Amino acid sequence: MDRISKLRIHIAPVGYEVDRVVLPAKQEKADRVWLLLHENKNEDKSDPFTTKITNQLEKLGIEVKQEEHNRRDLFNIIRSIKNIVEKEKGNEVFVNLASGSKIQAIGTMMACMMFNDNKNIHPFYVEAKTYRGVDAKQPISTGIKDIQDVPPYSIKIPEEKLIYALEIIKKNNGKITKKEMAVISEEKNIITVNAQEENHSMARFASLDKNIIQPLEEQWKFINIEKIGRNRWITLTQEGKNAIEFLL
Repeated sequence: MDRISKLRIHIAPVGYEVDRVVLPAKQEKADRVWLLLHENKNEDKSDPFTTKITNQLEKLGIEVKQEEHNRRDLFNIIRSIKNIVEKEKGNEVFVNLASGSKIQAIGTMMACMMFNDNKNIHPFYVEAKTYRGVDAKQPISTGIKDIQDVPPYSIKIPEEKLIYALEIIKKNNGKITKKEMAVISEEKNIITVNAQEENHSMARFASLDKNIIQPLEEQWKFINIEKIGRNRWITLTQEGKNAIEFLL
């Protein structure tokens, strides 16, 4: 897809801002804006601002979509950005770091650093022209003074086969024997086994250890291996459980 055919996509958490969402989308000629909304409507006081933002964007001819998440959960915020980036594959994605809460700013920036493999994600910060202070009925700022691009330095994430392996462990309630893991990994083509039939089982274990177990356990610290009886069990560490929250 050449650059001319790409859409310009904005992502903006919704808090108590209007201009800091609408004006950058207008100035940067956004084709579509994704609004990040709190999933619990009973706790969310930003609904009037969502309505104002949506009405103003639609008047400008900009399409509006919504993605719900728990705005207090860092991993949930990261996963929401990941979901949108996947849906907007092939487009240029601009992520607004200024329109929501501090934890949303941290989560959105982390997502930009984790999932920018195609170099199409562009975080930016919007400096307001005037600040009013907190008021549940009025935006906390008006106008925009400047839009600053933020360099999305990379945060390394596991390669795809390791993420698939984590998914297998998760689907087995976070605990699986190495034997079961080896069989499923071969079936799912996560590992490749080249051996004669009489050596197949040993070769499969060797491939699992080298390509999946060792990196997940030693490099990423996402799993533990424990011998119980005759079986060796793979279990998720807390780091592994945290990673699953935004990688899957």
